[in-house]
Amino acid sequence: MKFVDEVSIFVKAGDGGNGMMSFRREKFIEKGGPNGGDGGDGGSVYLEADENLNTLVDYRYTRRFAAKNGEKGGSTDCTGAKGDDLILPVPVGTTVIDAGTQEVIGDLTRPGQRLLVAQGGWHGLGNTRFKSSTNRAPRQTTPGKPGEARDLKLELKVLADVGLLGLPNAGKSTFIRSVSAAKPKVADYPFTTLVPNLGVVSVGRYKSFVVADIPGLIEGASEGAGLGIRFLKHLARTRLLLHLVDMAPVDGSDPAEAAEVIIRELEKFSPALAERDRWLVLNKADQLLEEEREERVRSVVERLDWKGPVHVISALESEGTEALSQAIMRYLDERELRKAEDPAYAEALIELDRRIEDEARARLQALDDRRALRRAGLKSVDDIGDDDWDDDFEDDEDGPEIIYVRD
Repeated sequence: MKFVDEVSIFVKAGDGGNGMMSFRREKFIEKGGPNGGDGGDGGSVYLEADENLNTLVDYRYTRRFAAKNGEKGGSTDCTGAKGDDLILPVPVGTTVIDAGTQEVIGDLTRPGQRLLVAQGGWHGLGNTRFKSSTNRAPRQTTPGKPGEARDLKLELKVLADVGLLGLPNAGKSTFIRSVSAAKPKVADYPFTTLVPNLGVVSVGRYKSFVVADIPGLIEGASEGAGLGIRFLKHLARTRLLLHLVDMAPVDGSDPAEAAEVIIRELEKFSPALAERDRWLVLNKADQLLEEEREERVRSVVERLDWKGPVHVISALESEGTEALSQAIMRYLDERELRKAEDPAYAEALIELDRRIEDEARARLQALDDRRALRRAGLKSVDDIGDDDWDDDFEDDEDGPEIIYVRD
């Protein structure tokens, strides 16, 4: 199934039913009075988190959704039927954004969680409602209110405890295969990983954590180069980042320089994400002799001026991966304990998460805007004239671009 993590949809709640104007007409009952009923409320639109979904592909081509309208009121004071609510299933981890205001409406982070995105219209009133001592036969009714309509942007971010960073072929997919039951594709060429992969790592009998592997980053990724930039947002909700570095590159490149590339791109993409706790993991240790290994580790740590934890592993041989997994589990447990005991620390983490979300969204929006300008043959927004706007324009979500050529 195709992995789709961002879509735009239009939702429309149902309109309220109109009130009924009716009068009681029965044999031997003269001037029976009004008996028009109220209309029914329009159906509302909800999004519901479904743990059985892992992509937004269902909304890539069908983008308009509407709930049922309320029925009009009936005679004999009968109220019209309420319109059925519309419930749209989305994967757990979906963020819902109002496309017009860019306001975050909510996050669906728990299975079964529901979010109201369009309120159904209020019912109209029948003429019975307007009966009074001075108006015994009212002919007044009210129409139902229109349902709320909204353009929404849905963003899926995978929910993981640990995120993997690194250049292509740093061994991220091999690592996730080594420590979990996940089997992402592994090959000896760059960009083997095309979409995020998740793996559940069991530590002991009752403890586990989730690791997310995203496509590798390359130099210039923060400006849109390569595949990994659009998937960096999936690391926004992680609690720890593992920076994997190839200790023995086959092309003879400098591991420290490769690590610096990732650090620079991460800081450009989101300075807040760069503040997330990050461990250095030097991979492919099995490719070096013991003496070379120690010297390579020392050299990389000194070049990077690395102050955080450093782990040396061989994901292929599962060397050092068990100790690393246990260290991660201890870190996650201690982090949760500190959050419970220190409200200031917990608040700081919430603020960091908010900054990461905002910066990631702003960076990706800027890249989308620049791409749209390039397609239009413009260099900046200032180059757009009044005649350049097309009211019928609709984003094709990276669909095929058709160019008509006349012979």
